[in-house]
Amino acid sequence: MFRKEKFKGAKACVLGLGKSGRAAAALLAAHGFEVLISEESPRAHAVSLPAGVEAETGGHSARVFDCEFWIKSPGIFPHHPLLLEAKKRKIPVFSELETALAFIPKGVRVFAVTGTNGKTTTTALLGAVLTEHAARENKGRRVHICGNIGSPVSLCADQVKKGDDLVIEVSSYQLEDSTYFRPHYACILNVTPDHLDHHGGMKGYVKAKAKVFRNQRENDVLVVNGADTVCAQLVKKAKSDVLAFSTQPKHLLKTDVFFDGDELIFSEGHQIRPPHLKGIHNVENAMAAALMALAAGVSADTIQAVFDRFEAMEHRIEQFAYHHGVTYVNDSKATNLDSTITALKSFEKNHNIWLILGGRDKGASYEVLIPYLKDYCKCVLTIGEAMDKIEKELHGALPLTRCQTLEKAVQTAMEGARSGDIVLLSPACSSFDQFKDFEHRGKVFKQLVNARIFKDRMEG
Repeated sequence: MFRKEKFKGAKACVLGLGKSGRAAAALLAAHGFEVLISEESPRAHAVSLPAGVEAETGGHSARVFDCEFWIKSPGIFPHHPLLLEAKKRKIPVFSELETALAFIPKGVRVFAVTGTNGKTTTTALLGAVLTEHAARENKGRRVHICGNIGSPVSLCADQVKKGDDLVIEVSSYQLEDSTYFRPHYACILNVTPDHLDHHGGMKGYVKAKAKVFRNQRENDVLVVNGADTVCAQLVKKAKSDVLAFSTQPKHLLKTDVFFDGDELIFSEGHQIRPPHLKGIHNVENAMAAALMALAAGVSADTIQAVFDRFEAMEHRIEQFAYHHGVTYVNDSKATNLDSTITALKSFEKNHNIWLILGGRDKGASYEVLIPYLKDYCKCVLTIGEAMDKIEKELHGALPLTRCQTLEKAVQTAMEGARSGDIVLLSPACSSFDQFKDFEHRGKVFKQLVNARIFKDRMEG
């Protein structure tokens, strides 16, 4: 466990110059630590660093071994040679998440949301509900929403005060690096194949997800998907109070809430309408957020007030344009196969979807998509590094068009789509082959579509 008192005055090395690495370095520097950020890849752009922080790029020099402890950015592979060398030299390596939590005072309620899909929407829902609850209480409690949702925990650590709530979206990468993490309220939405290249297979991925509740105690709460096979197995090891949700008629765990088609019906008697969000998966996200909030003492009326006004988040089955009868949908957040399946299932089976698929492969087989592509799609447009693998595994299932770039895919779809069709970006891959992140990919997609619509209207 990272204890700031133990390492007071020590020099720290932060591995990775990404968002979480920079935030961790700034937090440590603000508390008097001397910090070296070491980045393996070259960076073409200048990065502004706070006083007390210096950076090296283009590789890790011997200087990292002069530091007394390291902070590992989440995306670095766990068996990286540098980390193995640190282990040999007995240099302590901590996660950004646990380092940040060491600077947070006692008396703060920690809520953690994880799962393969739905994390960000559930975190946003829960954060909005707790914020509304705090406003109605009027006791000065503040709610901090951070983690994988956008702001690293290190970025808000110094603003968190005793009595506040901390709502964290946690990824498998963050959990993998965490040893002592103990949220008071935890949630596992679902566990399906993802990041298998990073975790070395499904077993490693599941092991990472299980860390969200490993250190919980009897008075803590764990919310899980009662119809998810992995969740049903994992909860056998839980010491905390387990609450389950499910929208499926058959489930593996006794559930504490079900959906009657209109409302969420809770075992305690509450009835809450879910938010007006597309897809049954968002009903499940609402169930999870509501169960956590109710367990934390929030009233059903408060939850309902937030659900009634909550709107869809950007890059998540986001319908953003309609032109000549064609609907354009940005689901750039779909960075795994299950997300793409979820997106397809949110539409009618009309064989009218032009699906843009591809990016950086994550290790799973695209063959699982075939029955859904046959039910929903007119054509698949492939882009990015994964094109060859996608085309090989989907060959013969339905028409495939090799586009390489997102720009070419948009051009092809917009020239071929007819009234009643849907152009859907739901790539089932990460974005790092051609884009900075999934947000960048989604914004570029929207810009490309909107630019062609504008040109068409000007010429028409």
